[in-house]
Amino acid sequence: MASHLLQSPTRSSLSLTLGLLPGFKVVFSLFSSLCRRKPSRFSAPREAPPVPKKVPFTVSAHGTSWEDPYHWMSNTADPDFSAYLRHENSYAEAFMADTRNHQRTLFSEMNSRMPTNISTPTERWGPWLYYQYIPEGKEYPVLCRKLATDTNGWTKSLFNYVRGEFGREKVLLDWNGIAEEYGTLLNECDKHPYSVGVLLRNVSDVKDNVYFGRSDKNGSFLWFHVTNEIYVHVGTCRVSPNHNFLAYTLDITGSERFMLQIKDLRSGRILRELRVDGVVSLAWARDGCTLFYTITDENQRPYRVLCLKLGSDAVSNVPIFTESDPSFCVDITSTKDGKFITVNSNSRSSSQEVFVINATNPEEGLRRMNKRIPGVQYFLEHHYGFFYILTNAPLTDKELSVGNYYLARCQVDDVQLANWQLQNIIPPSEDISIQDMDIFHGHLVLFLDNKGCSMISSINMPIDVNYKVNVIEFVA
Repeated sequence: MASHLLQSPTRSSLSLTLGLLPGFKVVFSLFSSLCRRKPSRFSAPREAPPVPKKVPFTVSAHGTSWEDPYHWMSNTADPDFSAYLRHENSYAEAFMADTRNHQRTLFSEMNSRMPTNISTPTERWGPWLYYQYIPEGKEYPVLCRKLATDTNGWTKSLFNYVRGEFGREKVLLDWNGIAEEYGTLLNECDKHPYSVGVLLRNVSDVKDNVYFGRSDKNGSFLWFHVTNEIYVHVGTCRVSPNHNFLAYTLDITGSERFMLQIKDLRSGRILRELRVDGVVSLAWARDGCTLFYTITDENQRPYRVLCLKLGSDAVSNVPIFTESDPSFCVDITSTKDGKFITVNSNSRSSSQEVFVINATNPEEGLRRMNKRIPGVQYFLEHHYGFFYILTNAPLTDKELSVGNYYLARCQVDDVQLANWQLQNIIPPSEDISIQDMDIFHGHLVLFLDNKGCSMISSINMPIDVNYKVNVIEFVA
């Protein structure tokens, strides 16, 4: 009983016990004094913790003003900022000096648990298997592909010939190679509490601006001088449907402003003349030569969709759509079957407007799904001639407020008739809400919330046009 009471970790439980059993008061006092006399194995550094200087500065926003004496730290080129970070680093090293052996032990244990071969499962697309893996001794992945081996019929001999000549693994994009070209590749843009820097890995020779990073294999953390030239961040990657081109975005300044680059996968050459600055999202048309992309304005808001045509002497960047409302951002993506490109104009606090482009014949231009309604969201997929729309739009013209999400459907040719709201096939429910959907060749997968419990439901496709699905049937 006594030993149990002595192990109690909380002050409140000890006070209660002492009130009930006063005989334990002496034992506890002796125990406390012994704890206080026990010498610590760790010694604090002799130097005082660094204290940054304060510079008067007033910030005003939205009719309110306040003092920010540390605003001067936003200028990372300030020599006083570099000196302060060095002082922080020196103090941290001294403070943790007694734990260096423990740091090495922990790092060694964690490193031994890391798998030696890190790779993604292969994904079949056409005759190719696409995958990523991290090469041994490297920090970052490479995007690869190789020809599939299950080809049958009259094409088998042809693919056997091609496989014999080109059947080896082909590297499409090497993050490590990009790092060698531009400097040191950053894996994450994690902010450190004491700076506006980013997390670096295995930096050996850096200069100028100070950032927080890990310097050696033992996991020691140091402050570094880093130039903008060594920042590299690969954003979006998209392979063309004909498997001939790879479009990707690249940030080499740390400004989160990405540059479009296109690589010819047949020759391995980067098409330098097609570089475009300020690109966010990408989508290929089915011809494999027409690329749609969004660009940002001076506030880094994606606001315009443009079209670029490869394989012609006159490289064109034709504007397709422009969002003039500064509260809306534009995003483009392809449906899973690649037959349509969706242009989504979104606002977090208002509504969403969706346009579709026929990826087989992009010259047809934009077709609007429905008019913009405050608070209404649309999420669209395509499956064998039907658009499946996850939305919270009012079910009837008489309803003024939005409700729970439900699944509606319309034929591709009826997308502009605005009557798809009447063809809801999975209506909303009081207890069950639809959170998301995913469409496959023979199944529709719904992600549901049933009274706070997450559930997944699979429905065979295609769904009978005359049959309305009751979502409750699939969660019973």
